[in-house]
Amino acid sequence: MPPGISTLAADAPTLSAANTGFMLICSALVMLMTPGLAFFYGGMVRVKSTLNMLMMSFISLGIVTILWVLYGFSLAFGTDHGSLIGWSSDYVGLSGLGLTQLWDGYTIPVYVFAVFQLMFAIITPALISGALADRVKFTAWALFITLWVTVVYFPVAHWVWGAGGWLFEMGVIDFAGGTAVHINAGAAALGVILVIGKRVGFKRDPMRPHSLPLVMLGAGLLWFGWFGFNAGSWLGNDDGVGAVMFVNTQVATAAAMLAWLAYEKIRHGAFTTLGAASGAVAGLVAITPSGGAVSPLGAIAVGAIAGVLCAMAVGLKFRFGYDDSLDVVGVHLVGGVVGSLLVGFFATGGVQSDAKGLFYGGGLDQLGKQATGVFAVLAYSLVASALLAFVIDKTMGMRVDEDVEVSGIDQDEHAETAYDFSGAGGGAGSRKAAPAPSDAVSAAPNKKVDA
Repeated sequence: MPPGISTLAADAPTLSAANTGFMLICSALVMLMTPGLAFFYGGMVRVKSTLNMLMMSFISLGIVTILWVLYGFSLAFGTDHGSLIGWSSDYVGLSGLGLTQLWDGYTIPVYVFAVFQLMFAIITPALISGALADRVKFTAWALFITLWVTVVYFPVAHWVWGAGGWLFEMGVIDFAGGTAVHINAGAAALGVILVIGKRVGFKRDPMRPHSLPLVMLGAGLLWFGWFGFNAGSWLGNDDGVGAVMFVNTQVATAAAMLAWLAYEKIRHGAFTTLGAASGAVAGLVAITPSGGAVSPLGAIAVGAIAGVLCAMAVGLKFRFGYDDSLDVVGVHLVGGVVGSLLVGFFATGGVQSDAKGLFYGGGLDQLGKQATGVFAVLAYSLVASALLAFVIDKTMGMRVDEDVEVSGIDQDEHAETAYDFSGAGGGAGSRKAAPAPSDAVSAAPNKKVDA
């Protein structure tokens, strides 16, 4: 994503109504991704945790929006300080901005850039929530979001995209968030689950998705919104780069979905809807950092590689014993790492920049830069997130009580259930015989699917 850069007054661009309208539409598309994520995650959990999963995404819309206006935009995109953080008093409260004041070097207002970037900041902590399903207090989660975006997301966004940020100045390519969003969220998820531990019944009880139609709906909304996420990250539509990114987003996602399904058929003997949805998301994640640097053929390779590697990675939690409830580590961390590193192999030097990967005569230089960005963000987010979770856990407690987790977190934390079965069936006898909502999935026959 291009950050603000200074220009000479004589060369300064003028406001483009077309680019401004395009970016507002892209911002709305990215906002839609958070409810899409809520459906995607909500369908993947058991009935008794559905509402909690939806709320863990929705609350980010409220918290991060307010923090972004108060100080987040300033920390992420204000004037650089030491290549680590930004700060501009005019950005505090978005109070010092003119209506038509342009983002430096571009044809859109600062307000438009700020709201587009806000949507990225909202969805990133929401991604983490999938790893923590069934077992986190809602108040603790709200506090974690507040601290995490302040300590982790805002600084990392400055490193990667802010003018003067150390990874940006190094030449690390992250078109739309492979490091700042997906590696950041995936590493944070791993850090938190290592602190709070496993769900009750992990590896023992069936924990299958309760609604695969919801999963597919969520995946479809994510795929749709991701065009704004990716194509909009060029901040305009004048030179064709955004169009290439749009095409590559579709191509890589399709390739990843097919690759995941092929792996699943060979490994498990079936093509599952959960596999199709997960494969599509893996492709979207992987092409996010790389789509502005590769050709459509390169996008096929990126998607196919990510589809297979992410499908393999989701089973690692059973081998190593960490309880990543909805495979945030396997899809977002691994997919982000794969997509970011493959820039060092498949960058053509003919799209967003002249940087070339190994397969196009660029040697190992760009790969080295990509690896630096990947592992710097991964390490910082992992450690900082684990520390934040540890402090919250030791002060207010991060997990619900075991009996609440077993009976259902929805009723305890939200005083609601996702589905009202009281009117289903015939008379009182049939209602009495029906299983309680929290046990509906557990009562079904178990069929294990790694994905």
